[in-house]
Amino acid sequence: MTSLDVELAHEAAHLTTSRAALAAMRTRTEELTRSDVAGDPFSAEMLARALARRLEQLLDDGTTPLFFGRLDFAAAGTPYAGETFHVGRRHVTDAAGDPLVVDWRAPVSTAFYQASALAPQGVRRRRRFGFAGGRLTSFEDEHLGSGEEAGLGSRLLTEEIERPRVGPMRDIVATIQPDQDALVRADLDTSLCIQGAPGTGKTAVGLHRAAYLLYAYRERLSRTGVLVVGPNVAFLRYIAEVLPALGEVDVLQRTITQLVDRVPVRAVDTPQALAVKGDARMAAVLAASLTSALRAPSEPLVYTETGARLRLGPSELGEITAEARASYAAGTPYSTARDRVAHRVAERFRRQVERRGGSPSDAWVTRVVRSRTMRTWLDAVWPPADPVALVARVLGDADLLARAADGILTPAEQDVIVWPEPRRRPRWTEADAVLIDEAAGLLERTPGFGHVIVDEAQDLSPMQARAIARRSPYGSLTVLGDLAQGTAASGARDWPSLLTHLDKPATVVTPLTTGYRMPAEIVEFANRLLPALAAGVAPARSVRRAPGALSVEQVRNPVTAAVALVRAAVAEPGSVALICADATTARIFRALTTAGLAAVRADQPPEESPADATPGTAGSVGAAPPVTVLPATLAKGLEFDTVVVLEPAAIVAAEPRGLNRLYVVLTRAVSRLVVLHAQSLPAALC
Repeated sequence: MTSLDVELAHEAAHLTTSRAALAAMRTRTEELTRSDVAGDPFSAEMLARALARRLEQLLDDGTTPLFFGRLDFAAAGTPYAGETFHVGRRHVTDAAGDPLVVDWRAPVSTAFYQASALAPQGVRRRRRFGFAGGRLTSFEDEHLGSGEEAGLGSRLLTEEIERPRVGPMRDIVATIQPDQDALVRADLDTSLCIQGAPGTGKTAVGLHRAAYLLYAYRERLSRTGVLVVGPNVAFLRYIAEVLPALGEVDVLQRTITQLVDRVPVRAVDTPQALAVKGDARMAAVLAASLTSALRAPSEPLVYTETGARLRLGPSELGEITAEARASYAAGTPYSTARDRVAHRVAERFRRQVERRGGSPSDAWVTRVVRSRTMRTWLDAVWPPADPVALVARVLGDADLLARAADGILTPAEQDVIVWPEPRRRPRWTEADAVLIDEAAGLLERTPGFGHVIVDEAQDLSPMQARAIARRSPYGSLTVLGDLAQGTAASGARDWPSLLTHLDKPATVVTPLTTGYRMPAEIVEFANRLLPALAAGVAPARSVRRAPGALSVEQVRNPVTAAVALVRAAVAEPGSVALICADATTARIFRALTTAGLAAVRADQPPEESPADATPGTAGSVGAAPPVTVLPATLAKGLEFDTVVVLEPAAIVAAEPRGLNRLYVVLTRAVSRLVVLHAQSLPAALC
C-alpha cells in the first residue's frame, strides 16, 4: 500500500468510529426517553419534547458524509495549536466527550471556510474528502502555511459543486465560499439584505444562516423561533430537507398566504385591484375605518350595585378615552387600548368607593369591568372589532370606503377594490387575506419571531412586507432576493423602499454577484436581458465554463423537439425540467406522458401527479428520473441540472413583467440550458 492508501484507510477508520459514536449518542438519548422523569407534568412534557428533537437531530443518513473536511493547525500561534479537527454537519463525541467531528458552525470550523494562503488563520493543512454513497473514496490537501492555495482549483470542491441535483435542494456546508460564510455567520442582532444574482447561492446562504443562528444563539431562539418565508409551496417543498439535514427540525417554513391564513382564499384580484390592495396606503385606510367608529362620551356613566350608586361625567370619561386614543395612536393595539379604558373607568369608580370609606378589592374591579353596564357603555364609545368583519365592511360599503380613504386613495382607486354589491359570503383573495392580517395587527399584537428569513423578497408588496414586519418587531431579518427577478406588479423596485416597509430601514444591502455552479455560458445569455429590465443590479458572473451548456434552437414544432430532448436528458444523471408559459403546461405534460415519459407537474400537489415525486426527484426505484413540467410562474427559486425552455416569446407575452419572468426561467439550469422556439426570440436576447 502507498502512503496515500494508508492515510485513506486511516480516515475511513475515523469515519467508522465516528458513525459508531453517533449511534451510541442516539442510544443514550433513547434510554433517557424511556426513563422516569421526576418533577411536574409540564417539565416532564418539555423534557420529552426536547429528547424527541434530539433524537431527530442524531439521525444518521448513511448516504450523507458525516464529515467533509479536516483542519490541521500549526504547532504554535493559535488557541488550537497542534490540534486536528474533522468538520461535519453535526458534533460527534466519543464516550469520554472528546470531539470526533466538530459542527461546521462551531468557531473552530470558521477557518475551514475563511482560511487562505494569505491569511491561513493558523491552519497548516486543510483537507477535503470525496465520498460516493456515504463511502469515503478520496481526499485532497491544501498546505496553506506554504503559500499554496487550491481555492476553486480544488478538484473535490469543483466536483461537489457540479454534482448532479437529484431531488430537493441539499445543503452546501462542504462548499460554502468565504463571501457566503461571512453572511452566514453574521450575528443575530444584524439584519441582512442580500441582492443575489442567479446562481450565487443566496437561498442556501439564508437557510444556512438559519442553521448557524440556531446553533450560536440556541437559548434566545428557543423562545422566539425562526421563520422562513418562501414565494410558493413548490419552493418550500424544494428547500424542505435542507435544515433537517443540518440537524435543525424546529424552523417554521411558510408562504405569505399560509402566514396570514385567516380566511379561505378562493378568488383572484384583477391586476388593478391587486396594485391598490398591495399599496401601503391601505394600512392607513384600515386604520381610519377603525378609528371612525370611536365616539367621545356625551352622557354620564352610572354604575349601581347594592348600597352604592357611582357616577362619572362626560368630561372625566372623555379624559380617559382621549388618553387611550393617544396610546392607540402611539402603537398600542386597539383591543388593548379598549381594555385599558374599561379598567381605568373601573379604577375611578373604586376611588369613589374608597373616598366613602370602602375598600373594594381587585376582584371587585374585575366585576365592574365585566358588568353589563360597562360593556354597553364601552361598546358605544369604543366598539369591539373583528379583523375579517372590518375588511368586509371597508370593501363592501362604497360610502364607508370613501370616508375611510378620503385623501388617501383616489376615487378611481376606490372603485377598483370596492365590491360591486354586498356579499354575504365573500370570496377572499390573497391580497384580502393580507389586509385582514393588517387589521388583526391593529387590534392585537402579532406573535413575533427572533429571526425571519424572507426569500424572493423582491416580489413582496408593501402590505405583505408589513405582515412580515409585524412578525419581527424586535427580531432581525435576512432578506434575500434579486430585483432583476421581480415579477409581481406591486413588488419592490428598490431595496430601501422595501426595507422601510419591513421596518428595517437601516439594513445594509450586500450584493452577491459571483456564481459557483451555473456555467458562464448560461449566465451571460441571461444577462442580455438586464438592460431591458432596468433593475439597476450588477450582472452575475460565473467562475466556471462548460462548453455545450447552452443551446438555442429555432424549430418548427417546439413540443416535438422538447419530447426528444427530454427522452435523452432523463437517461443522464441529474434532474430535468421543462419550463413553459403557464397556459401550455397541461398540453406539454400530456405530450410527455403520451410519449411514455415519466413526468410530474409542479403546479399540482405531489399526490395529484401521476408520478409520486416532488419536483426534481426520482420516481419508483429503478425508473428513470421524471421530468418536471414547470409553469414559468412557479420557476422562481428552483434549480435543475437540465432545463428545456419552450417559446420564450410566449412566456414574455403572458404577463406585464414578462421579461423579468423570462430572466428567472433562463437562470434555473445548473448544467445545461436548451431554448426551443418557433416564434422570434425577444429582441433583448438577439
